[in-house]
Amino acid sequence: MGFTTPFVRISRPQTFLYLMSLRTGTELITLSILFNKVSGIYGLLALLTGFHLSPLQLSMYIYSLIALVITVLLASHIRSQSPFHCLALACFYILDSVINAAYTAAFAITWFLVLSQHHSDASGDKAPGAGGSTIDDTAGFTSPQYNVSHVDVAVAPDQGVSPGHQAVAVGQPGFSTTASGPSLGHGVLQPESMSSIFTICALWAVRAYFVLVVMSYARHVLRQHVAAMSRSNTALHTGSKSSTLAENPFEPHLPDGKGWKGKLGRLMIRLGKSYWLGSEEGDAEWMNNAQSFRRREDGTSSVPGVVERERRRRSGTGPPPPIPPLQAGQYLRVQDAR
Repeated sequence: MGFTTPFVRISRPQTFLYLMSLRTGTELITLSILFNKVSGIYGLLALLTGFHLSPLQLSMYIYSLIALVITVLLASHIRSQSPFHCLALACFYILDSVINAAYTAAFAITWFLVLSQHHSDASGDKAPGAGGSTIDDTAGFTSPQYNVSHVDVAVAPDQGVSPGHQAVAVGQPGFSTTASGPSLGHGVLQPESMSSIFTICALWAVRAYFVLVVMSYARHVLRQHVAAMSRSNTALHTGSKSSTLAENPFEPHLPDGKGWKGKLGRLMIRLGKSYWLGSEEGDAEWMNNAQSFRRREDGTSSVPGVVERERRRRSGTGPPPPIPPLQAGQYLRVQDAR
């Protein structure tokens, strides 16, 4: 999860929307997860009314209930800044995003296939795709038994009854210019599909930013914990085998590395070791390289040290002048101030 290239790395937000702290942002994001997962309860309650659910929909609702329980258990530790629980919340949110992306892709494909079916000559067939029948029943489409372009009505006298008439409706098959069968490409090219695709992409861009915020907060909590547990000094590299990584707080010989929490913590750290334990010096180096790159692009250069010394010399706030060296026969007179 960490990149070594100076200009390519995972973004590490310092605030939430430049308005709130990372902790407040993580709490708001967790609250949105809770609202989202509560839908699983209502989905399963629909089974009590006899509503038919496809296996894909049923699995999504069951997963939502499991995710709701996990989120409730981890959300209470955001304010206490527990390194294990905050790290677990970040990893779970990443996993939840991947699973939601898979469900979104599956239902989007089914929706476009159902949409294509109702704009094709095969509109009377069974709805394609996983959960297509449920989507077709609730989408509000009409499914006519016969696909005709117009109806001719022939009027003739009824037999045995002189004043009566008999009307016969004869459907004429239409010559449709649409696709002969439902297809994903045909459904995507429908006019109403573009707005759906744009909305999905916009929501997932927001979701990606939320993932970065939760990860950044978990990293901040983890590094604070590592700095606090350093035994001999405040350096993050105390006890670490690498000069570029901080000490793993879930090592077996440390208090947080005992039991199943320690094993799970080491596993979560291993998935993105350079991100969670990477040196802050790497952050400063990345910023310096980026600033140097921008200065080269602008054609400007500056030497911060020289500029700062010149500014202090002109303002008279520089360091005091050095003591002149003593010559032969001279001595310093030290007087105790009382």
